[in-house]
Amino acid sequence: MTATPATPPRLGELLKLWRSRRRLSQLELASAAGVSARHLSFVETGRSKPSREMVLHLAEHLDVPLRDRNAMLTAAGFAPVYHESPLDAPELASVRQAIEVILTNHEPRPAFVIDGAWNLIEANAGITAFLELIAPELLEPPLNVIRASLHPNGLSRYIVNFDEYAAHVIERLRRQLATTSDPGLAALLDEVCAYPEVARTIGDATVLPPPSAVLPMHFRLDDGTELRFFSTMTVFGSPLDVTIAELAIESFFPADDVTAAVFV
Repeated sequence: MTATPATPPRLGELLKLWRSRRRLSQLELASAAGVSARHLSFVETGRSKPSREMVLHLAEHLDVPLRDRNAMLTAAGFAPVYHESPLDAPELASVRQAIEVILTNHEPRPAFVIDGAWNLIEANAGITAFLELIAPELLEPPLNVIRASLHPNGLSRYIVNFDEYAAHVIERLRRQLATTSDPGLAALLDEVCAYPEVARTIGDATVLPPPSAVLPMHFRLDDGTELRFFSTMTVFGSPLDVTIAELAIESFFPADDVTAAVFV
């Protein structure tokens, strides 16, 4: 028996999906975008075919990721306008140079580059010692930073404040998923939530964030050394390429004097 191919979503369905994610009514979106609610209603029901400019205009007001803007254009019968270039493409040379500068200048402190699914793209020498704490099977490409952090055979064995940290990461993933339509990210969230210690943590209503300005990542190594870090995320401003739009650089900084003395 031949499987019936899935019907591609219509533009109206995608518009309603993104309106729902942004918690906007038709009237609210129409007002924000400067179009009539009647016209928006006709677009969503398929009674009116919008121009390419209108599709992009609505996507902009819905803060739709570039990858999904391309999907909306395709659903409306137009060609995608945002390229998805390999990171090693000649036209992205300046981006690669910027990444190298950031990673190198941050040494000896850890920093790495991830894509939208939290797969490791590049890292500096500062993370080498931490990779040695992770089971080899978790280091197979693509190395996923969330998996490597929360898996029972990953860094979780060394994270002292695992409950607070895991709860923070899961909430972060949920927020990210709410703003995207990435099925791979949804699968990753389901996977890590099924890890025994993560499942216990997210089911424990007593787990509260610590009373500090930022949540530190607190390690205790086998030799008793304790390290505390906080991190920042850097993204590229106004990207027009899907690859660049989905990149982020996470940089770790010492959260106490002891850790600062180690990473000098």
